[in-house]
Amino acid sequence: MESLERIKARAEEAVPGATIKIIPNASPANQPSLLIDSDHTLAVVQFLRNDAALRLDFCSNVTGVDWLDRTVTTKVKVKTLIDGEEKEIEQPQVENFPGYLETVYHLYSIALKHGPVVIRLRTADRADGVHLPSLTPVYRSAEFQEREIFDLYGIRFHGHPDLRRILMWDEFVDHPMRKDYREPDDYEYEPTPHDEVLERAKEHYAARPQLDGAENLAADEHG
Repeated sequence: MESLERIKARAEEAVPGATIKIIPNASPANQPSLLIDSDHTLAVVQFLRNDAALRLDFCSNVTGVDWLDRTVTTKVKVKTLIDGEEKEIEQPQVENFPGYLETVYHLYSIALKHGPVVIRLRTADRADGVHLPSLTPVYRSAEFQEREIFDLYGIRFHGHPDLRRILMWDEFVDHPMRKDYREPDDYEYEPTPHDEVLERAKEHYAARPQLDGAENLAADEHG
């Protein structure tokens, strides 16, 4: 298969205006990826699927990633006067990076037996209701996986044919895979709480000592 640099160059040539960036991976897997701008995602992905040399015709998996706001401190060398003499010293430089959400797709070619090519889509921030284009119109195997990411991370996929929760119930609030998610102190929807859930339920209902947590749940269920 062609190098990622060559794939990037050909995709940018095939889709004028597309912005594609190679994201390195310092882990032992050493699996760099292509970050594609949202406005040109579908056109680039269609190129990857249809190009005769690539034929990336199968999306094997889709993953969500939550990147929190972070502060990075690096040391930079600056020249300054010390006792009348110019010297080069190191000073800390602090940079703040806003958080964002990502989806990561692994693309393979069944026809040509190569891959993966890993592509990334990135939101502007971590606000509620952030959007990314759906790849389901190109890869039907992405349908349920994008629904899972919508459910657990809160990313809304434009162009998805049936975007609704797939693990949590419709009335559930929040998205459990976000890094700042906090579990409630009581799970009233669980008819038979146990272990840690039962302990939280008992604490939740401490103001009603006449009933234990499980009885409270049953009482609430039946009004």
